[in-house]
Amino acid sequence: MQTVNQNRRLSFFGVMGIVGLLAVHIGFAKTFIVPQIHGEFAAPIIISVHGSLAVSWVTLFTIQSLLTGWGKPAAHRALGILGFLVATGAAVTMLPAGMYQVRRDLAAGMGDTAVSSLVGVVTAAVMFLGFVAAGMLTRSRSAMHKRFMLLALIVLLWPAWFRFRHYFPGVPRPDIWFAVVLADSLIGVAWLWDWRTHHRIHPVLLYGGCFIILEHTLEVLAFDSAPWRHVAAWLFGSL
Repeated sequence: MQTVNQNRRLSFFGVMGIVGLLAVHIGFAKTFIVPQIHGEFAAPIIISVHGSLAVSWVTLFTIQSLLTGWGKPAAHRALGILGFLVATGAAVTMLPAGMYQVRRDLAAGMGDTAVSSLVGVVTAAVMFLGFVAAGMLTRSRSAMHKRFMLLALIVLLWPAWFRFRHYFPGVPRPDIWFAVVLADSLIGVAWLWDWRTHHRIHPVLLYGGCFIILEHTLEVLAFDSAPWRHVAAWLFGSL
């Protein structure tokens, strides 16, 4: 009985996956899920495709983490290639989804600010797929592999956390409080878990987490500046 209970433990990464699923469903409830249910959501099919792929990857991350915690590494590995394919699809479809958002906001009269949002879409796609690829390349090194995948999860969840602003419209500077503080709080939680469990923060989690926080902070500071708009305009013309 003791062995069964040990094999059925809920790992930290499984908990983070469950948190991710909750964040996605709560964050996108007002702008995507509820309108879809009521038949009030109007957007190109690529938006639904991207959303489905992103949710599927978070779900796979959660399932694989649970399988590892339950002592089923073979089942975890069997889902690995599928996870990589889904991650690639989620990253690639970020670009046309971002382009749709830019064109929608341009039509709404937002001007250059609408185009500026494209930079964050591209950097998120690159970071997400980069961490997933690093995780795939370190599959034989479990400690590195699962932390790279956790960082990929944190990057992918950024849009969901940012949409929590719809529940708290009175919060000033949502780009700081929801897109940086709330979104990147999972990195602090992971650092604390690593320190308490292993008495150190694994370099992948430490340096990768610092990179994400730095990149998100720089995005907030530089967003819609002249150089930012120049890069955004170039991306808009290229895509």
